[in-house]
Amino acid sequence: MLLGLAGRLRRLFRDRTGASAIEFAFLAPVLIALYISSFEITTGYSVSQKTLKASGSIADIVTRQNTVNKAFLSGMIDAAESTIAPSPAIGLKLKITGVTVDATGNAKVLWSWNESGGKPYNKGSAVDVPADMKKPNSFLVRSELSIQHTMLLFFGSPSGFEQSSRNITISRQFFYRQRLGADVPCSDCG
Repeated sequence: MLLGLAGRLRRLFRDRTGASAIEFAFLAPVLIALYISSFEITTGYSVSQKTLKASGSIADIVTRQNTVNKAFLSGMIDAAESTIAPSPAIGLKLKITGVTVDATGNAKVLWSWNESGGKPYNKGSAVDVPADMKKPNSFLVRSELSIQHTMLLFFGSPSGFEQSSRNITISRQFFYRQRLGADVPCSDCG
């Protein structure tokens, strides 16, 4: 009886008919995780690039105007959503600021506007401008755009995983010089 059992065990260890299925069972979760991760990274990068493009486009459009007002600036929300499409622009926050740079290179807010029609920055407050944009006696338009991006297939989460940890904020800011005239005044931004 012991000899028969030993013979069966030897045949079992030499049998390789199910080896491929076992190898696949070990490798499949790793391959699926790699695929999902690459999908998440690609989607997030695409939304980030669209946000960057939307922020730059808004600043460029505003700098091409002789003057702007709140009604014109509120149209920039539609421009941002159209640029980001087909990705949803959930939680879109937009700030557009007219910035003057004086003769000594100090940058200050001339006017500001946000997506709710408010004034996010006080007139005359200092603005941090990149060094290469601090041309004395110039005018800049700064657009700041942020949106919420929800990761679609977030995995590896513990039980009790909250929806909020799947959301990330993607923010971009752009500075452009005025195209026409000395500045771009906003008639009713205050």
